Amino acid sequence: MNVKQLLTTCVLMSGFAVSGAVLAGKITPALTSLDVMHNGEKVTITRTDDDNAVIPDAYLKTSRACPPFCVQPMAVVPGVETVCELEVMGYLKRNADGDRSVMVVDSRSPEWISRGTIPGSVNIPWNKINVDMAGTFAIEAEADTLTDILTDQFGAKLDNGKWDFRNAKTIVLFCNGIWCPQSSVNIKTLTKLGYPAYKIKWYRGGMQDWVSVGLTTTKP
Repeated sequence: MNVKQLLTTCVLMSGFAVSGAVLAGKITPALTSLDVMHNGEKVTITRTDDDNAVIPDAYLKTSRACPPFCVQPMAVVPGVETVCELEVMGYLKRNADGDRSVMVVDSRSPEWISRGTIPGSVNIPWNKINVDMAGTFAIEAEADTLTDILTDQFGAKLDNGKWDFRNAKTIVLFCNGIWCPQSSVNIKTLTKLGYPAYKIKWYRGGMQDWVSVGLTTTKP
């Protein structure tokens, strides 16, 4: 199977509908665009056909202090699947089609969200969930916030002091890219709490990969 056939098969298996009108450069040979809802409004994800388009300045920098901005591993936690752009769009499509059992989560802080995010994602800043970059638990005042996130947004249930994740959502977490630890730190915290690894997906490439291939972003 050649690359074109492989990409076409991937898209068809993901259940994408192919737009009849060419709005921008194709995402794959079979996929032109994807409609999602973001903050109550329809946003169409496309790939730019502007030959002069470049990666935004925020993602051009290659020298970043480690820690905290260290290169992340390919597998963050055993059992948590690492996904790419097409798979992220597959989950976005499921959600756009009314499947509330999945959620794509932007783990970045508000100052980064203001520069743009993946349409259809939900912002839950990493420090609302968990541990800091040094690995110590967040301040006690954040405990209620974490409980609210797990119950109200992720669909978990707290029963007699124990978490029940049987009806919890499948969540896809991302942040700025392979040098950003925010989503991976969240994943480690969630699995330690008992969130099933198979219900967590990690978009390791994050925003840097998303913008590098010219995919649509949206601002709050």
